Amino acid sequence: MKKSELFFSFLLIPIDFLMLVAGTIIAYNLRINNFFGFLDLPPARYDFTSGQYTLWAVIFSLGSLFVFRFFSLYNLKSTRGSLRETYQVFGAVSSIMMAIILVMFLNRKLFSSRVVILTAWSAAIVLVSLGRMLIRYIQRQALKYGYGVHRLVVVGNAGVGQKLVKEFSRPANSAYRVIAHLKDTKNVIDKIKRIKAVDEIIQCDPLIAAKDLSDLYELADERNLVFKYVPNLFEAQTINVEILTVRGIPIMEIKKTPLDGWGRITKRTIDIFISFWLIIFTAPIMLAIILAIKLDSSGPILFSKFKGKKIKRVGQDAKPFNYFKFRSMRHESHNERYTTLAKLNSRYGSPLVKIKNDPRITKAGRFIRRFSLDELPEFFLVLVGKMSLVGPRPHLIEEVAKYQKHHLKVLRIKPGITGMAQISGRSDLNFEEEVKLDSYYIENWSLRRDLWILLHTPSAVLKKRKEI
Repeated sequence: MKKSELFFSFLLIPIDFLMLVAGTIIAYNLRINNFFGFLDLPPARYDFTSGQYTLWAVIFSLGSLFVFRFFSLYNLKSTRGSLRETYQVFGAVSSIMMAIILVMFLNRKLFSSRVVILTAWSAAIVLVSLGRMLIRYIQRQALKYGYGVHRLVVVGNAGVGQKLVKEFSRPANSAYRVIAHLKDTKNVIDKIKRIKAVDEIIQCDPLIAAKDLSDLYELADERNLVFKYVPNLFEAQTINVEILTVRGIPIMEIKKTPLDGWGRITKRTIDIFISFWLIIFTAPIMLAIILAIKLDSSGPILFSKFKGKKIKRVGQDAKPFNYFKFRSMRHESHNERYTTLAKLNSRYGSPLVKIKNDPRITKAGRFIRRFSLDELPEFFLVLVGKMSLVGPRPHLIEEVAKYQKHHLKVLRIKPGITGMAQISGRSDLNFEEEVKLDSYYIENWSLRRDLWILLHTPSAVLKKRKEI
């Protein structure tokens, strides 16, 4: 899913909240200022202040967001139009107001103004609908400049393929752009590899050979592309897929990970919250480590550069990012792992390099590596969004270059400070075992599993390993 889609969908939450608060406050002030004088109403008198009313308006609006969720107003995959969305807003707000009217009936002392309730109901529907229309308008304008557009390659020249190309070319489907329609499936893999900036592959040739279909999926998997296909009757019963319909044509998308949509938003929100407080909580420890590193050996505090160049790690979607952690080795000794110390590599035959009884580690470095304290600065990388609290370990560029195709699966999500591999054996695991654990995590992600991993990380850190 595109980051822009996540952003605009998440933006609906604060906009809905602000509009609900505004609607209830406007209704109250209209009544207090006798805007409805033409109805010959008595002067408004309440046993609470405007500040107390505002507080209740905020609480009411927060609770309303859960009702909106129940009415599928935050469904990321929704293809509803503005009119249908307004109907859903009407239904959600009406349900909330009916609940309030019921409470009023049971306890008139709590709040008794029917005019304010009716006005708030009308204002909330109008303002929430206008707020959502504004967000959708901005999103459509962004699509005109290519921001958030899904770039498609359609494979197959059957009637279904022609129909899909025509449908995706309609202005109403501006979120999609067909950049190539490969009518001839011969050498289709080579053709797609020559196309730049592809997001999704849609296979709609019912006569495509099984091997070609498998190769297409493997290519999509290798390049982290969304793979969709038009199923036959029996394939429509396949599990672990999501089905959408375009003009009556069922299209199946093979799901690579549940970590998408609101799962991705929730994970990022938790990352920001926890990393922020962990930075504050561990600040005294980091200051002590800084002092220990400076007293123990010469060189910078952080391992962030080598011979003047910034250290890189490979992140989500194989994109490099600037990486740093506390320096635990002699300054400028990083590349000795590939030269003078290569014979000490305990992971020979795998893409990774692990030096047994590494002589480059300083005294202070040996202690902080024993308890993974050298990785504390990674909390800052989590806070800015380059890493996550839970995920596969960050990958070296030279290591990724040696990965086989099935290893690249670990690049689908952000690297993490801890993960399945870290709590299941840390550096004692071989590379293939790590990949299997990380792959399982990616395919079976859940918020509960993340919390479970985080809770088990301290005991895994304290557990003695064979090598540091």
